[in-house]
Amino acid sequence: MLATAGCNQSNSTVTPARQGEENKVSPPALVGTGAGEVGLSDRNSLTSGSSSQSRPIEVVTTFLPMYWFTKAVAGNLVRVEVLLPPGTEVHEYQATPKDVQAIAQADVLVKNGLGLEEFLENTIKNARNTQLKQIEASRGIKPLQEISPVVEVADKADRDHKHEHEHSAGNPHVWLDPILAIEQVENIRDGLIAADPGNKVTYQANAAAYIQQLQALDREFQQRLQQYPNCTFVTFHDAYPYLAQRYQLKQVAVVQIPEDQLSPGDIQKTISTVKQYKVKALFGESGTDNKLLKNLSQDLKLNLSVLDSLESGSVDPQHYFTAMKANLQTLEAACR
Repeated sequence: MLATAGCNQSNSTVTPARQGEENKVSPPALVGTGAGEVGLSDRNSLTSGSSSQSRPIEVVTTFLPMYWFTKAVAGNLVRVEVLLPPGTEVHEYQATPKDVQAIAQADVLVKNGLGLEEFLENTIKNARNTQLKQIEASRGIKPLQEISPVVEVADKADRDHKHEHEHSAGNPHVWLDPILAIEQVENIRDGLIAADPGNKVTYQANAAAYIQQLQALDREFQQRLQQYPNCTFVTFHDAYPYLAQRYQLKQVAVVQIPEDQLSPGDIQKTISTVKQYKVKALFGESGTDNKLLKNLSQDLKLNLSVLDSLESGSVDPQHYFTAMKANLQTLEAACR
């Protein structure tokens, strides 16, 4: 589990935590762990404010995008921790005793929701923090189900031995759509205000500033991608349906391939699967070095481009914009 204290925006580092305008919904009431959850909002402007509480509230977030959004809204007012080290696979994460302790000592827990953080249920139960307030950043957002075929390359015997990222509550990768990211920031803002009303003005100001940046990012995506309507692509990670839908890109298939122990049959099935869709672009995921994908792109005479799912990188909340603008450049280049 990792944490940062304060908000060193330009040179943020991760240190070990101490132990111990769509789909809008009315802000729900913030309640304790046993009763319910709320959403909130976000911003990186470090507006100062005085808290009416005797001590700053302690906030724990699950993974990097939730940390960015929460830290942007909270600024220096509260201590914000992140449970998963940046780059850690959220779907398969196993909680540690330090995670349990962090939640046991926290006032607020911020999570994405939509079934992404499967490890949380037992972790919260083990923490036995009856005063914990949970903020679900995706609350009120209508999740997408599969928008294109999902092709599993490995045979059934291999699939039985690997974890499959089944999204029974819908696809959880909403933070990759700047407009839905705004909703997440607003949910976080409202949750922090409910937990710490004495700093309402600061949370509102910080969130408003970050939301302005998200709105500007959306306009940039709209303006630059409108030249490539219905650009077709195949991806190897089902993380981008919200991004595709927002900007009229056409995701025609998700091809799920084994991460290791590829058989000749796996390779041939992958090649034939991608060929049948006759797509403009192939998108892999950052942080992977899969020789199959590189060989596949050469065989198909298609460039393999990397899209960042934003689960790794700097802890500076501004890194969201850096990574998303890099994604925009990748999309433009691939769709030309």
